[in-house]
Amino acid sequence: MKVLVVGSGGREHAVVKKLAENPEIERIYCAPGNGGISVQATPVDIKAIDAEGMVAFAKKEGIDFAVVTPDDPLVLGMADAMEEAGIPAFGPSKKAAQIEGSKVFAKNLMKKYGIPTAKYEVFDDPGKVVEYIERENCFPAVIKADGLALGKGVVIAKNLEEAKEAVHSIMEDKIFGKSGNQVVVEEFLTGKEVSVLAFTDSHTVSPMVSSMDHKRAYDNDEGPNTGGMGTIAPSPYYTADVAKRCMEEIFLPTVEAMKKEGCPFKGCLYFGLILTEQGPKVIEYNCRFGDPETQVVLPLLESDLLHIMQACTDGTLAEQEVKFSDGAAACVILASGGYPVAYEKGKPISGLVDGQLPGEENVTVYHSGTAITEDGQLVTNGGRVLGVTATGPRLTNALSHAYEAAEKISFEKLHKRSDIGLRALKALAEKQ
Repeated sequence: MKVLVVGSGGREHAVVKKLAENPEIERIYCAPGNGGISVQATPVDIKAIDAEGMVAFAKKEGIDFAVVTPDDPLVLGMADAMEEAGIPAFGPSKKAAQIEGSKVFAKNLMKKYGIPTAKYEVFDDPGKVVEYIERENCFPAVIKADGLALGKGVVIAKNLEEAKEAVHSIMEDKIFGKSGNQVVVEEFLTGKEVSVLAFTDSHTVSPMVSSMDHKRAYDNDEGPNTGGMGTIAPSPYYTADVAKRCMEEIFLPTVEAMKKEGCPFKGCLYFGLILTEQGPKVIEYNCRFGDPETQVVLPLLESDLLHIMQACTDGTLAEQEVKFSDGAAACVILASGGYPVAYEKGKPISGLVDGQLPGEENVTVYHSGTAITEDGQLVTNGGRVLGVTATGPRLTNALSHAYEAAEKISFEKLHKRSDIGLRALKALAEKQ
């Protein structure tokens, strides 16, 4: 069997590695892939958003199953294009991907079907946004670009000046392009944030292990928002009671709502949640695996990933086992100095052999932004370069092992947070 994975980051590397465990798969292609992925999958030089090129390649190579993981190609309709060409694909349709592609669509969906979320207003005029924020005079204020913005389209404004600056940047300077034609202004919710990825075939919902992302660039959750500087799984805040409420009040109602709106969701649905005093609420939806959440969730998956993905695609998820281990996982991101603003590429990476740390059990180095030069040197090729993931029976083991392993890797201007998982450890200690 031949499988094509669309994308080039750490998330795709985690998907490739887990798929490679299935003996039915004789070859995995990854388009465009990266330096580290090339050890387990054949890289293909096609841009992730090039649906025409991707389908042509899939037909030529006789691809049996496609996995579309990034948001851009999904929102543009890559899964639809594969299906139309007769190639089964894991990932939602273009219509269903709106749940991430348009925050306005997502918020209106939640309002219509009574799914708990923050109060909000939608604007397409920058002057009216500022007027509204001035009138409400409630800070912090959350300002979100409507469309995709590489995980950076959310500004939490602490005062009016910051709010004005955010509106100007998003709606007038168009730092996120057309994604800023509309903005959503939300009330600021307080509580514990949790990420839950879930497999769904548009009927059944099978949640994965919960996780906790660390979005800010620097320790103590300071600095600009990033794509994610590290993750742990499971989240200590996501108890069995919380999980039950989320399934009844959020997960199943969302999938039902999508069906009623004529855009049934198949694939991986990401729930960005906040656990408030009033109960769990949705901060955001994503129409795909999170990054770096995937790098801690999939290592804990004991069931076969390909079979689960096929079940999502053909509507038989209820019959498919989805089992996770009782252990924990931690991922520490090694980033280029200056990320997420300005950073250099092409820095040689040392400490790895065939992209991994030799002799390290229970540690995987997931490649996010790496490339291999003509002379075979592994170099940095992005803001987030590597994700060092360790698993263990408890979170303390996983975290200490991940950090010990990360110390063995080096490149010029390497930057990492030193406090990944500390909040989770504190929460676990308080429970005891």
